[in-house]
Amino acid sequence: MIEIKQLNSSDKEFSQQLEALLAWDAVSDAAITDTVKDILAQVKLKGDEAVIDYSRRFDRVQAETMADLEIPFLRAQAALDSIPKEQRLALEKAADRVRSYHEHQKQDSWTYTEADGTVLGQQVTCLERAGLYVPGGKAAYPSSVLMNAIPAKVAGVEELIMVVPTPDGEVNDLVLAAAAIAGVDRIFAIGGAQAVAALAYGTETIPQVDKIVGPGNIYVATAKGMVFGTVGIDMIAGPSEILVICDGNTDPEWIAMDLFSQAEHDEDAQSILISPDAEFLQQVKEAIDRLLPTMERKAIIKTSLADRGALVLVKDLDEAVEVANYIAPEHLELSVEDPMTLSKKIRHAGAIFMGRYTAEALGDYCAGPNHVLPTSRTARFSSPLGVYDFQKRSSLIQVSEQGAQTLGQIASVLARGESLTAHARSAEYRLKD
Repeated sequence: MIEIKQLNSSDKEFSQQLEALLAWDAVSDAAITDTVKDILAQVKLKGDEAVIDYSRRFDRVQAETMADLEIPFLRAQAALDSIPKEQRLALEKAADRVRSYHEHQKQDSWTYTEADGTVLGQQVTCLERAGLYVPGGKAAYPSSVLMNAIPAKVAGVEELIMVVPTPDGEVNDLVLAAAAIAGVDRIFAIGGAQAVAALAYGTETIPQVDKIVGPGNIYVATAKGMVFGTVGIDMIAGPSEILVICDGNTDPEWIAMDLFSQAEHDEDAQSILISPDAEFLQQVKEAIDRLLPTMERKAIIKTSLADRGALVLVKDLDEAVEVANYIAPEHLELSVEDPMTLSKKIRHAGAIFMGRYTAEALGDYCAGPNHVLPTSRTARFSSPLGVYDFQKRSSLIQVSEQGAQTLGQIASVLARGESLTAHARSAEYRLKD
């Protein structure tokens, strides 16, 4: 049996209990910070030499030059051709759906002309080069390749460079196959903070990118945080999360397995169920105990649910929404009779999965929307990864002669109010009177 926390919104201590449940410290310790700082500095100073040295040391790869660490695109294509037909078909179908969804996100440039002939607008352009970090080794994350690479390509990014660690020279064919399908341009068998540094600063072989996306361990996350400003980053993600709101009319085993789907990621993942039906919460608890022994990753699931999971009893669905908006979850399932109506009340969530048949796992792989989502309550101010993350917007301003008279007067008054005389005179020089 799992000793999963059971909370009741009517308890006086509920707010404190909820806050304690959500608490997550993602700050690197001093040792990790110092290590990453040194790696970044060495790669910035020594370029390829440092990348090769760290790859030998940390990933135990046999490499004499950067050529030994670059994976030719033909190798990725060969991997695509060699994987089982069923896997290739699944990857291609998932890629098609992800691409189709993200095509709808493309933003176009626009302008409008005012009565005096002044033209204002916005010019949308794509990033020239982006870097994609993919975790490597025995773990395979081809879905992560699709979700990060396809929006970049839909946006029009000219060159997409993928880095993936290959400990002991172990290359994952599924990851390479996904890279081939997604249109990745160059692939390097490097990982860790040294890979982030190479992308951020550039080396003799690896060109500097404009933005780095993709998940990684604490060293990668720390490095991404440190290079932000030199390059853009997508986000620094915490443990995976799922919050399910259920009215009590969904099969308890379905909900239990949905909670498992995030808990199996790692011991720090968080799975929470909210319902106004106390009997249903008990049924889900019984389903959890019944199904857990059948799970391949049962030890991880058990720790995750015991340490960070919860079953929450609320008075009604409106209160469930209030709690959900406070939690601002990465994944939110609305397993209720009328999910569309309930979704209108949701203000903060990375992705909203509506209805009893919409398992969160479908969003992880093939529904279409991106699975790179804000965690740790950052959905209050952040959005899923998308095409817009690989596009920039430049303001367009073309003031007509007549417009310069009106705007010049306004600017002059405001500039002199700020004691910025050059600003004022710059505008005043264009005035006729």
